[in-house]
Amino acid sequence: MANLSLHYSSSAPLAGPFTAFGQILTTWRERARQRRELATLDYRTMRDLGISPTDIQFEVNKPFWRD
Repeated sequence: MANLSLHYSSSAPLAGPFTAFGQILTTWRERARQRRELATLDYRTMRDLGISPTDIQFEVNKPFWRD
């Protein structure tokens, strides 16, 4: 049977924390971008997606670090 590991390993002692922090920053940037894009949707597009303007306002007003 193969020995599979799901953990990141590196010889650099801080590589793991820096990699994790980089992933968090990437996630935050993506959320912020998606929320900016949501804010630009017109009513027809919202209706096509099945979401209300209230739902969009709620999501857009969240801070980037909240899921």
